[in-house]
Amino acid sequence: MEKQTTYFGPTTAQQRKLLFETWQASGNVASEWKRGKRVEMWQASGNVAEACRRARVSRQTFYNWKPRFETEGYAGLEELKSHAPKHPRLTPAPICDQVILMRQENPKWGKRRIADELKKANDWVALVSPNTVRRILIEAGMWEPLVAEKKSSPPRCARQRPPVKRPMLTSALSP
Repeated sequence: MEKQTTYFGPTTAQQRKLLFETWQASGNVASEWKRGKRVEMWQASGNVAEACRRARVSRQTFYNWKPRFETEGYAGLEELKSHAPKHPRLTPAPICDQVILMRQENPKWGKRRIADELKKANDWVALVSPNTVRRILIEAGMWEPLVAEKKSSPPRCARQRPPVKRPMLTSALSP
């Protein structure tokens, strides 16, 4: 029999807070007197499995968030850091300027011709693709996509269809 695995979806800030509150609450409490008041200090030696069960997260999630909790506290559990790329392949500004200049000098050139001219000027090494040229020109407001006319078909009711011959129904009751 195969071992069943449980899927734990992405955690919310509320789940992460519950996870570490439970983890700390199941730990040892040490009391200390400061300025005449009793201060409870939690030792982070709580029951990880119990905390994960209550928060409905995996143990791996606990260990992923633990260093961040230890350094930043509960505030560090609130916001997730984005892993999205921050403009990983942005076309350099000089190339964009060349594309726009070529289009201004030669308004009849299309995206493929401009990309080929840039390639030719760079010893036939491609700098941008034709679709990148198109994107640059759209952003500069210099590209008007052609709108193809819709092909009109005759209305369905005007089509002539041959009549369909259907067999006559005979009834078992008729003499």
